Amino acid sequence: MITEREIYLTNPEEKKKVVEFLGSFQLTFTGNIDYTMGLYDDGELIGTGSLGGRVMRDIAIKLSYQGRGLTRRIIRNLQIESYRRGVRGNQVFTKPGNVEIFKHVGFKKVAVAAPYAALLESGTNTMDEYIDRIARILGAGNGKKRSAIVMNCNPFTYGHRALIEEASRNSDEVIIFAVQEDRSAIPFSDRFSLMKQGVADLRNVSIVSGGDYIISNATFPTYFIKGTDELAAQTHLDAMVFAQRIAPELNITARYVGEEPTDKTTLAYNEAMKEVFPDNGIELYIVPRKKDGKEVISASKVRAAFIKGDWATVEAMVPPSTLIYLKSDKGQEIAKRIQLMETIKKGIR
Repeated sequence: MITEREIYLTNPEEKKKVVEFLGSFQLTFTGNIDYTMGLYDDGELIGTGSLGGRVMRDIAIKLSYQGRGLTRRIIRNLQIESYRRGVRGNQVFTKPGNVEIFKHVGFKKVAVAAPYAALLESGTNTMDEYIDRIARILGAGNGKKRSAIVMNCNPFTYGHRALIEEASRNSDEVIIFAVQEDRSAIPFSDRFSLMKQGVADLRNVSIVSGGDYIISNATFPTYFIKGTDELAAQTHLDAMVFAQRIAPELNITARYVGEEPTDKTTLAYNEAMKEVFPDNGIELYIVPRKKDGKEVISASKVRAAFIKGDWATVEAMVPPSTLIYLKSDKGQEIAKRIQLMETIKKGIR
């Protein structure tokens, strides 16, 4: 008799079995995992699936047990757990060959980046609903050159401002999609506010949330977890979601990004956009990074100076609104949290 139960990843032995099981399917167990379940036959793990927020991930069934409807059983388990956690819509990140399986259990295809990955969804808070919400804010944009920028801004710097100014000079409208996934040192609500303050004088610039569809746990978990094997799949999928769904429905014809000489994840993302965008009618503009003297301005350098109390370096790289925030009580609490995380990382090494 096949039974199902939750797998508690705090148990090293249980986690090891899941990692090894998924490894046999060339699946890497990474990302923001909140819940994992397993199917067992006489104590043997023969299937598993996980939740990260509203995202269903790492669904696999032992080959000799496939074709018995067990995928439906895993999905039902994950949906029930989602409802228990107050989530009424799910997304699934999977291989292109599995699209029809998930369509048969009620999922709708969002985008496929062959041969790498596919994104599907079910329930509420869908891609169509997200685009409708954003379109109500921005309008149709017909007859205008509408450009887009995706930004995390952790925190907002003069480098971000320079990229936005370049897009603003060469566009009728610029839409900034703020990365909503809340796994940065500075919370999304504060990052969003700092972006708004930083561009308040640029009348053709609007800021909206990227929601669950732009550099999110569904489309791009390795943006937050560097160096895993899923990088090519997720960069191409994120680029495809933007190119085939978001851009055409919001009349976006150009995307501006900063040049990336060092960070492998961001570099791979830029390369994926180079491959995907031309076939979808989107121009990609890669803009040289702004420098403070000879040094490139980056949010990571600001954070490093920030936790050291090197205010001269911080002040040279961020606008006044960001500086005020970083010096506030809330900013100082964030500095302590970053310092603690750095200490923990060093201890792990």
